[in-house]
Amino acid sequence: KMVDPTLAEMGKNLNEAMKMLEDNQRKVEEENEKKYARKDIPGPLQGSGQDMVSILQLVQNLMHGEDEEETSQSYRLQNVGEQGHMALLGHSLAAYISVLDRERLRKLTTRILSDTTLWLCRLFRYENGSAYYHEDDREGLLKICRLVIHTRYEDYTLEGFNVLCTKQPVIYISAAARTGLGQALCNQLGLPLSCMCRVPCNTMFGSQHQMDVALLDRVIKDDVESGKLPLLLVANAGTPGAGHTDKLGRLKELCEQHNMWLHVEGVNLATLALGYVSSSVLAATKCDSMTLTLGSWLGLPAVPAVTLYRHEDPSLSLAAGLTSSQPVEKLRALPLWLSLQYLGHDGIVERIKHASQLSQRLLENLKNLDFIKTSVEDELSSPVVVFKFFQEYSNRDQTSHAAQASTIQHPIISNDRHIYDTFNQWLGEQLAQLVPASGVDVVELEDEGTCVRFSPLMTSAVLGTEIQDIDQLVDCLKMKIPVLTSTLQLREEFEQEVRRTVGLLYIEDLGWPGLGVVRYNYHSDEKNDDKQEKELEKINTELLKKLNELESDLTFSLGPEFGGQKNCVYIGMVTEDLDVSELVETIAATGREIEENSRLLENMTEVVRKGIQEAQLQLQKANEERLLEEGLLRQIPVVGSVLNWFSPFQASPKGRTFNLTAGSLETTESTYVSKAQGTGTTPPPTPTSSLAKQRLPGQKAFKRSLRSSDGFSETSSISHCDDLERMDQRPPALSPGQEQGPLETEKPEEQKEVVQAQTNPEDVHSDKPPPDCARGEEQVSDR
Repeated sequence: KMVDPTLAEMGKNLNEAMKMLEDNQRKVEEENEKKYARKDIPGPLQGSGQDMVSILQLVQNLMHGEDEEETSQSYRLQNVGEQGHMALLGHSLAAYISVLDRERLRKLTTRILSDTTLWLCRLFRYENGSAYYHEDDREGLLKICRLVIHTRYEDYTLEGFNVLCTKQPVIYISAAARTGLGQALCNQLGLPLSCMCRVPCNTMFGSQHQMDVALLDRVIKDDVESGKLPLLLVANAGTPGAGHTDKLGRLKELCEQHNMWLHVEGVNLATLALGYVSSSVLAATKCDSMTLTLGSWLGLPAVPAVTLYRHEDPSLSLAAGLTSSQPVEKLRALPLWLSLQYLGHDGIVERIKHASQLSQRLLENLKNLDFIKTSVEDELSSPVVVFKFFQEYSNRDQTSHAAQASTIQHPIISNDRHIYDTFNQWLGEQLAQLVPASGVDVVELEDEGTCVRFSPLMTSAVLGTEIQDIDQLVDCLKMKIPVLTSTLQLREEFEQEVRRTVGLLYIEDLGWPGLGVVRYNYHSDEKNDDKQEKELEKINTELLKKLNELESDLTFSLGPEFGGQKNCVYIGMVTEDLDVSELVETIAATGREIEENSRLLENMTEVVRKGIQEAQLQLQKANEERLLEEGLLRQIPVVGSVLNWFSPFQASPKGRTFNLTAGSLETTESTYVSKAQGTGTTPPPTPTSSLAKQRLPGQKAFKRSLRSSDGFSETSSISHCDDLERMDQRPPALSPGQEQGPLETEKPEEQKEVVQAQTNPEDVHSDKPPPDCARGEEQVSDR
C-alpha cells in the first residue's frame, strides 16, 4: 500500500516525541525510588546487597563483642566439641534436606524420627514409647495436657471448652516445681488458675522437697467429691532447686487409683542411662510421660528437648499436636540423630557418669568443712549438691538468743535468716567468679533459704568441668569461710561501737554482705533541708575517699547500685584481726576533720570580706595620719617637691596583711624590716585517731598487733613502740655509793601518788608522756 509521506513523517515525529516524554518520566521515577531507598530502607539492605565476608564479620562481632569485657564472656563457645559440631551440622542439613522432593523427604524424615525415638527409648529404659521433639522444654508438657483433655473429655473435639463446664479439670503440680510453670500451662490451655492445684511438700517426715503423698490423696478425694475431674500430676525426678526426687512409685499407684496421667521431669532422669540406677529414679520408667533435656546433659548446642510418652490412639496424639503430618517438622530430630550416633552408648554414659563423679567429689570435701551445711537427697548417688554457710551458736550465744527470742522471737529469727541469706548470696557469687568452670549458682529454697547449688549434669558438659576445678572450688571455699565467720562475729561489735561514738549513725541493712553500714551525721543549724542533704552527701563522699586512701585490707564503697541507703559508707568483708574500735574511731575522726574543713571554707568568704573592709579603714586612717605628719605645704604640687628636695621626710611604709590562720589583720612593719614574708602562726595539726599512729612497721591500718598478753594489759592505751622508746631512754642503774633521789626514800604507795600528781591528766592518752613523768615511772618500775 502507498503511504502518504506527510503522514509517515508526522507519525515518526510523534513516536520520537512520545519516547522523549517516556524517558523523562522514567528518569523522574528512578530518582524518586533512589530518594525513597536512601531515606526509608535500613542501611544493611540498601544497594545490591553485601558480600559474604562482611556479613560473617558482622556475625562474629555480635557473638564475641568488640570490647575485652565482652570477649571474656565467650567461655561457653570455646567448649563446643566435635559432638557439638555434629549438632550444628544437623541444623544446616535440615535446611538443605527440606528442599528435596516430597516423597524422598517423607522417607528420610520417617527414618530419622523412628531411629531417634527408638534409641532414646532404649537408652533411658522407656519401652514402647513415642517421642515429641520441641524447642521449649515446657511445650512437651503442654501438648501432654491437651492429649489428656482429649482423652478424658470425649466430646472436646466437637464442643470445645463447653464440655469443661460440667466437670472442671484439675492439674496437680508440686510446690517445688519450676516457678511459673502452672501459670504458663493455664495461659496456654485457656484454663483459669483455679484449675491448677499446688501440692505442698513434706513437713514432718521425709525430704522437705518431696510432695506430701498423703496430703495429695486427700486433696484429690476432696476434688472428686466437689465435682471436679483430676487430670494430670506433674512429679519431679530432681527438683529444680535441690535436686530431690518425689516418691514416684507411690505417686504412680495413686494416679492409677484415680485414673490420672503421671508426667515426670527433672535432671535425675539422666541417670537412667547408667548401669546402676537408684530405685526412686527407676520408678520413672513406669510413668505415662517424661521430658528429657539432652542438650545440657550431653553438651549439645541447640538440640531439642524430647518428651517420651505412651498412648494408643494416634488420632488423639495428632489432635493434641504430639505428631505432625508435615515432614519438615520431623527434621527437628536430625541434630539429635547425628549427635547420638557420633557419641555412641559409651560416650553418652561417660558424660553422665563424669557429672555424677564431680558431685560426689564435691560432697566428700564438703563433709570435712566446718560451718558448711549440705542438703542432698542421697549421699551415695546425688547428682545435685546444695550447700550453705551456717554458723552454730555457742552455749552463751544460744542462751542470749533464746532470751531475746522469748520477747521478740519473730524479728530475731527473720534477721538471722536474712543475714545468712545475704552472706550465702555473696559466697555463691564469689565462687562463681573465682571458679567459673565449676558452674555453681545461687538458688532460693523455701526452707533452707539462699544456698549455693552445684548441678554438673546441667553445666559440666558445656563448661568442660574437671576434677581439678572441683578441688579449686573447695580451696576457694576454705579461704572464704574464715572471712564469713569473722565478719559475722564482728558485726555486733561494730554496731555497738558505732552507736557509742558521737557523730556516727549506724544504718541497719540486712541485705549488705559485709561488716556494716555507717553514716557520719552532719550537725548544722541550717533549716534548709536540701542544703543539709547536699552537705551530708559531700561529707560522706569525702569520707569514703579518705578511707579508701588508707593502707588497709578493707573495702569501702557506696553500697549496692540499687536498693542501698544514700550518703552512707558500706564496709565489706573483714578478717579476724580487725581492730573494730580503731576503725570506728578513725571514721569518726576523719569525719570531724572533713566537717571542720568544710565549715572553715564556708566561713572563709565572710572572714576575708570583713578583713578587707577593716584593712581599708585602717589604711585610710593611716593616710590621714601621714598627712598630718607631713604638713600642709608638702601637699602643694610644686612647693611640696621643692620642700621634699631640701628636707626629705622619712616615714616608714605602713601596710596590712591578713592572716588566714588566725583570721586577723597584722602590720607589715616586720616584713619591711626583715625583707621577707612572715609565716605567721603555725596552724594546729590535723586531728587524727590516736590508735592509727601506733601501727608497727609494715602493719596495715585497722589490724590488731599480735603481742603477748603477759607483759601488756588489754586495756592499755600505750603502744608497743612507745614502750620500746621508753626503754631506750631509761637512765643507767645507780651504783651502791651514789645518792638516791627523793623518790627512793618514799614508800611505793607514795611514789605512785607523786607520779600521778606530776602527770597531767591530758597527757595520759598522748602519744608521748613528758620526760619527767616518764623518768618517774621508770624509777618506780625499777623499785
